Amino acid sequence: MNERLLLGRSIETGSWVHKLDARSKITGMLLYLAIILLSHSWAAMGLLAVFSVLVMLSTRIPLKYYIKSAKPLRFLMLFIFIVQMLSVKEGEAWLTLGSFSLYEGGLRLGAFSVIRMLFLVTFTSLLTFTTTPGKLNQGLEGILSPFRKLGLKPDRLTMMIGLALRFIPTILDESQIILKAQASRGADLKELPLKEKGRMLVSLLVPVITSAFRRAQDLVYSMEARGFRMDAPRTRYHRLRWGTADTLFVVMFIIMGVAVAVL
Repeated sequence: MNERLLLGRSIETGSWVHKLDARSKITGMLLYLAIILLSHSWAAMGLLAVFSVLVMLSTRIPLKYYIKSAKPLRFLMLFIFIVQMLSVKEGEAWLTLGSFSLYEGGLRLGAFSVIRMLFLVTFTSLLTFTTTPGKLNQGLEGILSPFRKLGLKPDRLTMMIGLALRFIPTILDESQIILKAQASRGADLKELPLKEKGRMLVSLLVPVITSAFRRAQDLVYSMEARGFRMDAPRTRYHRLRWGTADTLFVVMFIIMGVAVAVL
C-alpha cells in the first residue's frame, strides 16, 4: 500500500468493523461529527478520546495509519491554533510584550480546537479504512435513496465520488513521475530555492490536469463501449444487509453523544 496517501484506501484486517454494513458506518460517522460539536469540556473530550481509541484499535489497523491520515492538515491545525491564540482575550495574561498580550483563554481554546479537528480527521478515516470504495458508494446511495422524491439522483452522486477517490492515487503517482522526469533534466525540486519551487509546482499543474482530463475521457469512452447508461435499471453484485451488530454500532454513538452532552 502506498503510505504517502491514505485517502480512499481500504485496509482489510477482517475485524468486526470491516464486516458492518456501510450504511451503519456512515451513520456512525455523522453521529461522531455531532458528538464533536457537542464536546465543550475537557472531561467530554477525554471520554471521547478513550472511545475513539478503543474503536480504532478494534479495527486491528495500526494507530499510525490514523495519525498519518491527519498529517496533510497539520498546517491548517497550526493556523487555527495561532488564530485562536491571538484573537481570544480571555482569562489570565500569560505573556505581555508591549501592547501584545497572550491570554490563557486563547491557548486553551486553540488547543481545544486543534484536538477537536485531530479527532474528527483521524476517526472518520476509519470509514474509508474499513470499507471498500464500492461498498462505500453503495452505502451512501442507500442512505440518500429517500431523497429521490426530491429530484436527487444518488447513483450519479455516488459514482462521481467513487471515481474521484479512485483517481486520487493515480494522479499522485503521475505527479511523482513528472517530478522525477523534471529532476532528470536538471530541475530537482529539493535543490531549488523556495521561489523556484513555487514556479515549478505551478508548471506541474498543467500536465497533471491534462492527464486527468485525458484519463476521464478514456474512462467515458470505455464505459460507453461496455454499454453503460446512466439511470438505467441495474442489479447489485453485493447486497447490503443490516444486522444486529450494525444497530449496536449506531447505538454506541448515540450513548456516547448523550454522555458527552451531559458532561
